[in-house]
Order: sequence, then structure tokens, then C-alpha cells
Amino acid sequence: MFDMPTEEFRKNGYKLVDWISNYLKDIEKYPPLSQVKPGEIFARIPSTPPQNGEEIERVLEDIDRILLDGITHWNHPGFMAYFNSTSSGPGILAELLTAALGINGMLWKTSPAFTELERAMMNWFRQMIGLPENYWGIIYDTASTSSMHAIASAREQLNLGIREKGISGRNDLPKLTLYCSEQAHSSIEKGALVLGIGLDGVKKISVNEKFEMIPEKLEEAIREDIRKGVKPFCVIATVGTTSTTSVDPVDAIAEITEKYNLWLHIDSAYAGVTAMIPEMKWITKGWGRADSIVINPHKWMFTPMDLSIYFTRKPDILKRAFSLVPEYLKTQVDDEVENLMDYGIQLGRRFRSLKLWFIIRYFGVDGLAERIRNHIQLAKEFANWIDDEKDFERLAPVPFSTVCFRYNPGDKTEQELNELNEKLLENINASGKIFLSHTKLNGKFTIRLTIGSIRHERRHIEEAWSLIKTIARR
Repeated sequence: MFDMPTEEFRKNGYKLVDWISNYLKDIEKYPPLSQVKPGEIFARIPSTPPQNGEEIERVLEDIDRILLDGITHWNHPGFMAYFNSTSSGPGILAELLTAALGINGMLWKTSPAFTELERAMMNWFRQMIGLPENYWGIIYDTASTSSMHAIASAREQLNLGIREKGISGRNDLPKLTLYCSEQAHSSIEKGALVLGIGLDGVKKISVNEKFEMIPEKLEEAIREDIRKGVKPFCVIATVGTTSTTSVDPVDAIAEITEKYNLWLHIDSAYAGVTAMIPEMKWITKGWGRADSIVINPHKWMFTPMDLSIYFTRKPDILKRAFSLVPEYLKTQVDDEVENLMDYGIQLGRRFRSLKLWFIIRYFGVDGLAERIRNHIQLAKEFANWIDDEKDFERLAPVPFSTVCFRYNPGDKTEQELNELNEKLLENINASGKIFLSHTKLNGKFTIRLTIGSIRHERRHIEEAWSLIKTIARR
């Protein structure tokens, strides 16, 4: 009638920790990309729930029997697709403790340590990346959520009464437009969808040969919209775009946003953590002029999914956009504390800051920086291998740890090269050795290799390069 007995929990908890330890130790025996066919895992799961309880040992056994074949192993060092999201030991331990405590940190009162640790971790992280003290931070789940809150804040700053009156059925609202580069993440458009801006309200600005937003084109678009009676309100600059990790010229963009009084949001979900490395501080040029910034430690700081950090110079506007306090959530100390539920769409909040506390303390700032620096160096080396090979070509600069390339043996049309590289990628991923992803750049099918796993060693990059060349030339 009650919970699992303590001793049974202890016994099975040890078994699960042993399973996790062995899984991470032996992870290279699995293919990084799951090789199952659609519906295969579903077919292994009973179609009806058990009427009576089962021993937890049977559930643990079924991890291997039912689920493991259908797992794509993000922690595998052969996982070099997308942006690596890997779990470190201290992060996994923090997740275990988070589940045990079971806190919902909506109010300060619902757990003071939750709110105050989050405040402290935001202060730590702000210092780690060199932001000034006037930036206030909060933790959300993903960059999609963080950027959506930035767009909502930008809209609230216009004082159009949207919070009170909404947008439907109103003839007194101008058409709103936000701007981002052609290389911006799709989450920007999703945020526009959610907030009623619509896809038509997102203007994509062209990029230069390095895939960086062209500021002059941005200002041209803003001027043209103003001439048409459209209301510009927000610009998203990306520092580390998804396809190529290009860096938009934030300083030049900030000049324009300040000139036209537009909200400037920086999406640095992937690359922002590199700002803790002294020689990478160049990426933060102009950051102090941004209204908001997003960085995801779960992308490249060995933090288990999910944890997205949102910094803003204008938390009052964020609160104005989202704060809604029903009677049953009012407390006597509301005037003395921050209730983090007031600063976003979510009422319930997981104890995510515990992961930062464990990870930063275990590795230290220097330890984290050294691991990330090593990934950048390995990527530069891989890029050099590409450049030195006559039948491969690199298709974008490598400012961080992602390399964009294709196989090009010559005497083929662009369409034939696209088909060849698509087939190459398919065969690489079917090998069960590594997992890469792709994009398209100027119409060219482009293979992406990203280095960022806490388990990446130089040998993994060498093995990947050997495999890529072998399959390409086969």
C-alpha cells in the first residue's frame, strides 16, 4: 500500500548504479545510432499494463531485453551528430538527487534552497562567461523555451496591451516583425508561431560567404518594413549557428538595434560555454549590448538533458509578460523574495541548478575550459585533414568544434555530388561505428562532424576519419 521499502530501494538502487557504471564503461560496444526499424521496440512492449505489480528486477532486466536496441547513444564517443549532449558522472548523480528530493520550485516558499541555489548558479555562470553584473539569469529547459521568452519580452516591451487584450480581433495592432539570419535556428520561427507573430512575421536576413548575417541587409529590411507600416520589434543574432557554427557580428547588429530601439537577443545555445576560455573571449564582443542571451550547458558542458540558461538585462519586462499569481499561490514573503514562476510560462520547475552545482564544483572552471578547449583543437586538426585531402573539401569555417565537409572526387555535377554524399552519410551511419548529421549549404549536401563529448579522445577522431575515407572511396 505504500512505497518501495527502503532496503529494496537500496538494493535495486545499487544495481541500477552498477548498470549505469558498466554502461558508460563499455559504451563503445554499442552502435552510436540505433539500428532498429520503426515499430520494432513498440512490438516488444506488452499491449496491456500489468494488473499486478512486478519485481523491479524484471523491469531492470527489460532495459536490456526491450529498450537498449532502440537507444541512440548520445554518450557514445562515436556520436558526432547535431551538437553532442553528453552526461558526466557528477551530472548523473545530481539528476538522481533531483528525483529523490522531488521539488517543484515554483515559489521561494516551496523550497528556499531551490530558488537561492539557482540565483547563486546564475551568478557563478555569469562570471564564468564574463557577463557584467546587470545581467539576471534563470534556468529553463531548452533554448527553444529561452528564445521564446526573449521574443515574448520583446513584444511586451512595445506596450501594445497584448497581455491584457490579446491579439485576436484587434484592428489597432501593427503587423510585428522580427529578424534573424538565414542560418538561425528553427526554434526562432517556432517562438514566432507560439506568440502569434506568425512565419510571415519572421524576416530572414542574407549571410556572407562565412554564413554570418550581413548588417547592411538587416538595416535595409528594417527600413523597408517601417516604410510599409510594419513594426520591427526584435532581432536575433546567432553566435554558433546550427549548420555551420558561424558567428553573427553582434557589435554591428547592436548598433542597428539601438538605433531603431529593437530588442536584441543572442542565441548562443551551443557555443556560449566557450566564453569561459580566455582565447575564445572574442565571441562575446558586443554581448553587453544585448537585451537577452541563451546558453545551453546541456549542449557542451557535460550536463544531462535538459538545462538552458537565459540571461537578460530586463527581468522586469520578462516578469511583466508572464507573472500571474492566483490567491492560492500568494505568500507573506512575496515582497521579500523572487518567485521564479513569475519569470516564464512554466509554473512547475525542476531542480536543474543542482546539476550545475555538482558539475562546476567537480570539474572546476579550469577543468571545464580545458575539456572544451581540447574539443576545439581536435576539430581544427580534423579540418586540416579535410583540407589536405585532394578528394574532400571543407564547406565552412571552423570557429568551434563542428566541421562541415563533403566528398568530392571531381568530374561530377552538383546533383551527383549531393546524391553521392547523401549515400556516403547513409553508409557511415549504417556502419554502427559513428553517427554524423548533415545540412545544406548553398544547395550543397553537407556532412557535419561535431566534437564535444566528454568521452571524446583523439583516437575517436582518427578512427572516424579513417572510416569516412574508407567508405567514401569504396
